[in-house]
Amino acid sequence: LVTGIKVIDLLAPYAKGGKIGLFGGAGVGKTVTIMELINNVAKAHGGVSVFAGVGERTREGNDLYHEMIEGGVIKLDGPGSKVALVYGQMNEPPGARARVGLSGLTVAEYFRDVEGQDVLFFVDNIFRFTQAGSEVSALLGRIPSAVGYQPTLSTDMGALQERITSTKKGSITSVQAIYVPADDLTDPAPATSFAHLDATTVLSRSIAEQAIFPAVDPLDSTSRMLDPRIVGQEHYDVARSVQRVLQQYKSLQDIIAILGMDELSEEDKLVVTRARKMQRFLSQPFHVAEVFTGTPGVFVKLEDTIKAFKAIVAGEYDDLPESAFYMVGTIDEAVAKAKKLAAEAA
Repeated sequence: LVTGIKVIDLLAPYAKGGKIGLFGGAGVGKTVTIMELINNVAKAHGGVSVFAGVGERTREGNDLYHEMIEGGVIKLDGPGSKVALVYGQMNEPPGARARVGLSGLTVAEYFRDVEGQDVLFFVDNIFRFTQAGSEVSALLGRIPSAVGYQPTLSTDMGALQERITSTKKGSITSVQAIYVPADDLTDPAPATSFAHLDATTVLSRSIAEQAIFPAVDPLDSTSRMLDPRIVGQEHYDVARSVQRVLQQYKSLQDIIAILGMDELSEEDKLVVTRARKMQRFLSQPFHVAEVFTGTPGVFVKLEDTIKAFKAIVAGEYDDLPESAFYMVGTIDEAVAKAKKLAAEAA
């Protein structure tokens, strides 16, 4: 499943019929990333999409609805709509929020079983499903378990996740945003969902603070698909070499913080400059954020992504400045941006 988002396609690719989790704390860009995935994947994808808004902001639901109408995915005047929206927003009682995810899933199952379609199922946000469950549990007078969550946490999560599956008739591919309370991935709510997922995309605050968006952590995000037998040897090797360089940079950061760049060996300096270029090149402008940034969004083909990172690792672009790699799509755009920057400086 190609998403057109470089960091996802390269380092934690998504499987068709798989379960994908987008983890992140407050305000690191989960909803924007999910909207971009809806834009890139759902519009290119022929089948039906189901969006379940579980305990999130009504404003976002309203925005999505109007965007869908503008994009022609929802047709008000006749048949031909491609999406079903199911909402139980923040202001609803906990019973509604605890059930709306399951209602959305039932709609997705209908499209899969009765119409034999490949369905895309988006959930924003799984954490609110758990949160609603814990509110209901407290109202029922059950004794809470760890961190005050309901004792039936893993059962509730399993009841939802195990229904997201593919049959001979059709598939359900789900993308779930999962809020991480206080940026703690070991919190029981995000931790229980980890076991169910095929790919995890972790959004990190430290990357968002550097203004690199999507703020995906290239070392924390994982995917079962990143296997040479599935994605091919070249893709696998490039992805691993990118992670290796970024990991080396991460381990050098303490030395840089204490002693500065000058104390590093020439080899390490090269690792740092390449890693910083990669970090910036893993960012890209989103279609859905165009209204805020003024930069048109890009959809990057997988071949272009692999080719570009292979060249960066090999050192073919060592002469370009770091800033040229920031918020561009393909490597050609980075080269053009470097020329433009050089012209402006001159």
